[in-house]
Formats: sequence, C-alpha cells, structure tokens
Amino acid sequence: MRLADLDYPLPPGLIAQQPLAERDGARLLVVSRETRKVEHSHFHKLERHLREGDVLVLNDTRVLPARVHARKASGGRVELLMVRPIGEPADGWLALTRSARSLKPDSELLLNGGARLRVALAARPGRVVVNSADSQPLEQVLAEHGELALPHYIHRPVAAADADQYQTVYAANPGAVAAPTAGLHFTQELMSRLAEHGIRAVRLTLHIGPGTFTPIRHETVERHSMEAESYTIPAAALAAIEHARRIGGRIIATGTSTVRALESYAITGHTQGNTGLFILPGFRFKLVEGMITNFHLPRSTVLALVMAFGGRESILAAYREAIRRRYRFLSYGDAMLAV
Repeated sequence: MRLADLDYPLPPGLIAQQPLAERDGARLLVVSRETRKVEHSHFHKLERHLREGDVLVLNDTRVLPARVHARKASGGRVELLMVRPIGEPADGWLALTRSARSLKPDSELLLNGGARLRVALAARPGRVVVNSADSQPLEQVLAEHGELALPHYIHRPVAAADADQYQTVYAANPGAVAAPTAGLHFTQELMSRLAEHGIRAVRLTLHIGPGTFTPIRHETVERHSMEAESYTIPAAALAAIEHARRIGGRIIATGTSTVRALESYAITGHTQGNTGLFILPGFRFKLVEGMITNFHLPRSTVLALVMAFGGRESILAAYREAIRRRYRFLSYGDAMLAV
C-alpha cells in the first residue's frame, strides 16, 4: 500500500479546536459496511443504531498530565512528554523531548517549584530516560508540574476545561499520553440508556502512547513499524464478548485503540501484554464487528485501521461526505459508526 492511498484533502477549518458544550451532541455518520450507504445522525441517538445483545467495548485508560516544561542548567528550555515508566520497579520514565540541543546523560533539568530531573539515558535524539534528581517520585512531579498534551493540531493553550473534557467519563487507569477520543462523546446518561436497550458496555485498558500518533514516513505503508503499547483485557469483558457471540450480538469497539487490543487478543490469546499490531487494508478481523471512531488525519496509522475495517473506497467516500456536510474532524470532532 502506498502512503498516498491514505491521503485525502482535509480543510484546516474543519479541525475542531474546542470540545462541544455537550459531549453527546456530536454528529454521527453511520456507515454500512455491506451497502456503503451513509446516514447522518447524532451521538446521543447511538442506541438507535445498535441492537439488543450488542456489546460495546470501551477503553478506560486515563490521560496523564504528561507534558512537562523544564530548563537546563545553562538556562535552555526543554519540553518533555513523559511516555511511560521504565524498569521494574520503575527506575525512570521514557520521555520525548524538544530542545535546541540534544540532552546528555547525567544532565539535570529544573522545573518550576524546585523539582529536579536527571537524564539517566539518552536513547536516541529526541528520546531520553529521566528519573528524579531528588526524593520526589515522578508520579508526583507529573501531578504537580505536568499538563495535558493536547494534539499538535489544536492551536491554542491548554484550558482548565480540558482537564475534564479530554478524559472519557469512564476513565479509570492512568497511563495514556493521548485520549481514546471516540469515547469522549459518551455521557453517563447515554450509557444508562444503552443499558436499558440491552446494549452492554464492558471495559479494557490500552494505554495510548507515541505508537498511535507517530507519522508514517515510508512511502510503502507496510514498512511502518508501530511502537508497542500495553493493554489489559479483564475476564469480565471476555465473558461478555463470548456471551454476545453465542446469542448473535455484535462486538462494537469504541476507538481504534480498543480495536487493536481486541484483535491482538484474538491473534495471540494473551489478555495482557504489549501490542505493536499495525492494522491496514487486507487485515482479517476476528472479533470486531462494529467500530465507533472519530475522523482521523490523512496518512495516519489510525486512518489505515479504519480503512481496513470499512474498506478504503467506502471510508474515503464517507470522509468526502463528512467534509461536504462540514463535520468537525479529529480529537474534539464528530464521530463515525461503521457496522
């Protein structure tokens, strides 16, 4: 597959910069995988597009305040995106860095308020392992000094409202650097209504890291390598999925991260671990029968996954229709249901 096959013209004005006042007020484009027909709806009407017996699988990862601003001893500014703990127990954290010059091992970084970090290892340019240079745990450093890392295409400072709006209402397990954005549309009221219609919601955890949003740089898409992300699928979720399959219910994944966790389990049989599964057209899905997702960037791994599920031409046609109708795109944008 060529990188150009994942391209489409996205008008910058359609990239949502703010969340909606009401989470479930987003528009919903419903795409039939069988007929390729589309229907325009709204997210708060989701139960009308699902069936009794369906199981809705949610990713309950919680976004960390992972962006930290610091200074070198020389005064130079450094921005760190803290990705995940390294070591057992954690000896440090892997971090992506932005600075005028590469960071060197053993250099110290000073944060506002006096906290200090030490560069334990410079893995490669732009990636380091840092640990605490004093007695303050890094989890506490993030809690006190970190901020949410909104996507690069949101061209505004982080606002106080983002602390709530950039988390799903069911977020439980901290560990992600980016939100599972398809889940941002759910409210507790909507989830209760789905349950009343016989649509059961279950949860798994996949901590979204750089692997999800790293750009594809190879012209041949298959040469791209996904960075692994950790996932856990509880026994209760698997039991609900197996029951739904026995009674003819469908497995509806909320978000591409949920799809990757479920299909990783279907391939390996492992209910927890790390997955670098890269799903692109030609992939044969074993578990997922429906998917809720937002509208994604051109030339991205997540768009490749959506095309693999819905068919490249069908998804491109749906995106053209969404652009024509001026849907809102990307993290704070509108949603699509492919069934």
